Amino acid sequence: MSTEILTLRVPDISCDHCKRAIEDHVGPVADVEAVTVDIDAKTVSVTGGNPGEIEAAIEDAGYRVE
Repeated sequence: MSTEILTLRVPDISCDHCKRAIEDHVGPVADVEAVTVDIDAKTVSVTGGNPGEIEAAIEDAGYRVE
């Protein structure tokens, strides 16, 4: 079974604190298998999970999704 990878642009990512905050909010979302935050590219890539719930978790962490 192949799991989709969702990549979202999050322009406000600027540091390790941002990375940890997003990982801490997205990681517990149901069915999320992995979260990768790229500070330089300002992206969040998530394996598994519901896209709407993932976006909501990022926004709950205080970051805007484009």
